Amino acid sequence: MMTADQLQQKLLQGALQQGISVSQQQAEQLVAYLLLFEKWNKAYNLSAVRDIEQMLSRHILDSLSVVPYIDADNYIDVGTGGGLPGIPLAIMFPEKTFTLLDSNGKKSRFQFQAVTELNLTNVSVHNGRVEQYQPPELFDGVISRAFASLKDMTDGCHHLLKSGGNFLAMKGIYPQDELSELAKNYKVSASYPLQVSGEEGERHLLIIAAE
Repeated sequence: MMTADQLQQKLLQGALQQGISVSQQQAEQLVAYLLLFEKWNKAYNLSAVRDIEQMLSRHILDSLSVVPYIDADNYIDVGTGGGLPGIPLAIMFPEKTFTLLDSNGKKSRFQFQAVTELNLTNVSVHNGRVEQYQPPELFDGVISRAFASLKDMTDGCHHLLKSGGNFLAMKGIYPQDELSELAKNYKVSASYPLQVSGEEGERHLLIIAAE
C-alpha cells in the first residue's frame, strides 16, 4: 500500500495536471481524509471502490475538478455519501461554508468523524431526507455528484436555494436526455467538461439557474 507521503505526491501531481493549486497543508488534510475514508469504508461501505489509488482519482481528484467553479460563499452538498465533494471542497476553501446532507445514518456518522478529526470548522453535517430539511438560511449553491437526475435535483432541492443561487450538478457524459425533463423555469447557464487525472470517462459540471 502507498504511504501517506506517496499519496500526497500523487495527489499534488494529479491536481497540477488538472490546473489546480493545492498547498502542502491542503494535501496533508486531503490525504488524511482519504485514509480515514478507506479505513471506514471497510465497515460502512462508503464506496464500491476499494483500492486507495483509485479512491484518490475517482473521489478526491474528481471532487477537486470543480474547484474553478466554486465562487459563492455558502454551499450544501446533497446526497454527499462519504462527504464528496463537500469535504475536499471545504479543505480547498476554508473561507466558505459547506453543509453536508445525507439520509444514510452511517455515512453521516463518518462525515461527522472526518470533520471532527480534520478540524473543519467550516462544515456542518445533517442526517435526513432532503425534502424534510429546512435550513436556518438558504444556500448560494446546491452541489451534488450523486443525484439520480437533474429533474430530481431541481425538484427536490429548490427549497434550499436562495434567489439568484445555482445548482451545480456533477455528471458523467453530458446528460442531454435529462435536460428535456427539467421544468421550464430552469435553464443551464453553463456547462464545463471536467478533466480528472487518472480517469478515462467523460465528466461534466452543469450550472443550472432558476429563472
